[in-house]
Amino acid sequence: MTESSSSGGLTPYIVFVALVAASGGLLFGYDLGVTGGVTSMPDFLALFFPAIAVAHGGAPPSASREVQYCLFDDQGLQLFTSSLYLAGTASTLLGSFTSRHWGRRATMLLAGACFLAGVVLCAAASALAMLIVGRIMLGLGVGFANQAVPVYLSEMAPTRLRGGLNIMFQLATTTGILVAQLVNYGTHQIPGWGWRLSLAAAGLPALVLLVGAVFLPDSPASLAARGHADRARAVLKRVRGRGCDIEKEWADIAAAREFALQAGNPWRLLFSKGYRAELLVGASVAFFSQINGINAILFYAPVIFTTLGASQQAALLSAIAVGGTMVAGTVVSLLLVDRAGRRPLLIQGGLQMLAAEVTVGGLLATGSGGLSRERAEGLLAMFCVFAAGFAWSWGPLGWLIPSEIQPLETRSAGQSFATAVNFMVAFAIGQSFLATLCAMRWGTFLFYGAFVAAMTAAARPQ
Repeated sequence: MTESSSSGGLTPYIVFVALVAASGGLLFGYDLGVTGGVTSMPDFLALFFPAIAVAHGGAPPSASREVQYCLFDDQGLQLFTSSLYLAGTASTLLGSFTSRHWGRRATMLLAGACFLAGVVLCAAASALAMLIVGRIMLGLGVGFANQAVPVYLSEMAPTRLRGGLNIMFQLATTTGILVAQLVNYGTHQIPGWGWRLSLAAAGLPALVLLVGAVFLPDSPASLAARGHADRARAVLKRVRGRGCDIEKEWADIAAAREFALQAGNPWRLLFSKGYRAELLVGASVAFFSQINGINAILFYAPVIFTTLGASQQAALLSAIAVGGTMVAGTVVSLLLVDRAGRRPLLIQGGLQMLAAEVTVGGLLATGSGGLSRERAEGLLAMFCVFAAGFAWSWGPLGWLIPSEIQPLETRSAGQSFATAVNFMVAFAIGQSFLATLCAMRWGTFLFYGAFVAAMTAAARPQ
């Protein structure tokens, strides 16, 4: 069962709700952006991964491609990146329960608290075990936030503005990525503890979500689903603005609640035959939004350029360029998603990403040891082309589509399942990319390009 369109517009209260709730994306984005820079910092490597620090310090820029591609191939280093997403998979499934029984707002508060605990552990870490535990706490926070925030934004926004407001989450994510890369560039020259400052700065977006969520109401749909009809109507009136007729929308919310109560367990319903299409579409979009290789670039962009012989400063500047491109691309998506439609953006973005990855593979295949200025500029340009295509298509729509296609009775379960798929793929990429780069070298990008071709074909009208 679905809700009808709302006649509400872009009120100041909706703007406040969108800005605070979308700050949950800052949690996700900052972590995506900070890990690649931190794992390329010599002081961080010397403390937690001394073997890599020694190997990297002893490998000259003219080393063979086989040596270069394998410099950072270490399962422990990959676990530092990927453990967050394994924990996030668990918490997003748990978030379905908290979101349904405690509300979207409570789940966002829980996200901020977990993330703050993880920030403290990571920034103060003196041993690898403590670092990994901190990453796990960060993962719990990210999982709760990514489960609750897209659903919250979809439920609070008027239907005609839902796509644009929901992409505020992705805009916050890409902004967090860029901020992290800028912080890394500023801290990499601080000897001894610069990496600690990079990790500690993640506490700021967590505080924004935690403090901001205190002043947010829960969504009318969530309040109604938990039996708080009077509060739900009051919030709906406040969100839609004075003079807006809410009766039709309220009738739809009330009817959806009754249907959900009769339907029973949302997880059982989600996997039933009548909801199979929504389940498959949500899971497929979540899967393809990660398997295309974007996380390999976001996790390891500085590592990739350092691997190919660039200086640490040049590698971090390259990551900043990619991050800035993603922010600009997300703004484009924000402006176009409700005008151009979902499918055209998916197809155009996919074709652009495919062309960029094939070009990257070709540039790496034809190069020799070291990284010439011309080849470095070509790689960076293609990474930016790829990031732009992702940022206005599969990136934001990977969160928007699963959150908006689920009816109220399966929404919390459906969003949890899609987010769990998203995180499991991110975990697999984070844990395998450096080993894949060592084994397949330039073919790694053609490998991911094959998935981009498949997902672009799947987005075409049948």
